Amino acid sequence: MAAQWQQRAFTSQLPQAQAIQARFLQKLLQEQQGTALGQALHLERISSIEEFRQQVPRWHYDDYAPYFERAATGEANVVSPLPVKSFNMSSGSTGSRKLVPITKRVQQTRAYANQVAMGYAFEQAQAKGNSVGQLLLTTLINPLGKTKQGNITYGHVSGNQLRSTQSFVFKQLFAQPYQALLVSNTAARNYICLLFGLRQERLTYLAANFPLIMLQLCAYLERFGSQLIDDIGQGTISEDIDLQPALRQQLQTKLSPQPKRAQQLQTLLEHHGRLLPRHVWPQLAFLITARGGPSDFYFERFDEYFGQTPIFGGTYSASEAVFGSCCQLDQDGAILALKTNFFEFIAPDQWDKKNPKTLLPHQLQVGEYYRVLVTNYSGFCRYDIGDILQVIAMRHGVPIIVFRYRQGGTLSAISEKTTEYHVTQVMAALQQEAWPIEDFCVTLSESLVEPYYLLNLELSGETMLPNPKRLLQAFDQQMQQANESYGIKRQKNDITAPQLNILAPGSFKQLRQRQLKSGIFDDAQVKLAHISSDRTLLEGITITHQIR
Repeated sequence: MAAQWQQRAFTSQLPQAQAIQARFLQKLLQEQQGTALGQALHLERISSIEEFRQQVPRWHYDDYAPYFERAATGEANVVSPLPVKSFNMSSGSTGSRKLVPITKRVQQTRAYANQVAMGYAFEQAQAKGNSVGQLLLTTLINPLGKTKQGNITYGHVSGNQLRSTQSFVFKQLFAQPYQALLVSNTAARNYICLLFGLRQERLTYLAANFPLIMLQLCAYLERFGSQLIDDIGQGTISEDIDLQPALRQQLQTKLSPQPKRAQQLQTLLEHHGRLLPRHVWPQLAFLITARGGPSDFYFERFDEYFGQTPIFGGTYSASEAVFGSCCQLDQDGAILALKTNFFEFIAPDQWDKKNPKTLLPHQLQVGEYYRVLVTNYSGFCRYDIGDILQVIAMRHGVPIIVFRYRQGGTLSAISEKTTEYHVTQVMAALQQEAWPIEDFCVTLSESLVEPYYLLNLELSGETMLPNPKRLLQAFDQQMQQANESYGIKRQKNDITAPQLNILAPGSFKQLRQRQLKSGIFDDAQVKLAHISSDRTLLEGITITHQIR
């Protein structure tokens, strides 16, 4: 009811979008101008949108980093007059971690955009006759650590948001107890969440940050099917599951035997040979996971597990901002989060300019691509995150947007966001040992459940690699240092050890020839990215040796 109320109010205000954006910016400037960052940007001198666009520079994360690091030490009034409660952490295009300050106001604005999105989804699901029920997700909510001097918690955005959810709301929304999301071991956490989710035949929603994580949940359901049925029937947690004793005890108190439900599941297992979400939860109304970008690749496998269950995108968001609230089941597109950020957009002909001209939301054209600048209460002013988005529709002059790609691209086996910068820095470090490498690229394994990186090398001339295993180990170690998120997931074995592919001489010339554009006759003019999420990239390329 709350979500639908917020969504309907938001929708009714769309015709006043320009005024809403102007008021948002005016209020933010008034509140932020006394901060250290606000004084550095001279926000007190600005009284209009046009002055803001002319006088405040477009910044990237590195420009904000010194201020955010000061806030991380506990210094007050650096980026906000409100105390910083936590930091969202993500891996940035600079190769270092990105810490984004989160205050109570930031939490509220992000929660509001999420409520608007869910209001659209609930309304459409109910129009189709679906009932409202509980949601199952497997997100780890443990913080990643605390800042050294300020002792302020930092973690991934989803975990931070879940930890801020009030306990009575959590009990109403989620099928699994809060303690289930404190289980650090990925397999154990999935098992526990499935154990509580399977107890409910009328489960209505499944959620995951990314489609791959939802597919992994399906794999765990198949892998542990019989064991889960036994535990549901007996009201126990298998001793084979790796749990801390205190957590095991807390979770055990929330279980009781359900022999009838266990028999239902056993019948399904015997009939189908495996447990699938569409069979064990026949009343699923919709799935919640990221749409756009690389998601379509994974969605091709969803029918097998979920049938025709609609897929809802939730919010188009990052650690730094929520850009939009999705507004249609089974469709890409998020309506701009008007009351969460102030937005500007850069058209393609301005992307390479130092001081590009910007457009306001009502000036965008359907079908066109833009880079987005955001200003919000985390301290960002005209922040260029590097996202390339497309406008697919307009509603009352408000754009509906879809994320297409990040400028420079990223590589994610499971949301770690490795950039080309990470990889090139690693390979530059390895080259100091004079490895005979002609060219390289990093791609992803075919396995979605136990993913790993493929380091694809072409060697110089007819040379041999003297110690390929040592090179592969060095690559893995350097990658863990270069990208903290990759390191965390490798240590937890969410991403398994990489594989080395030695490619036949001339392989990269062959890859370049595939990408030749009209009017370009020299393959040397085609620049190949050093990372690619295209799992078919090496099809037809000869691999002479493989090392794990």
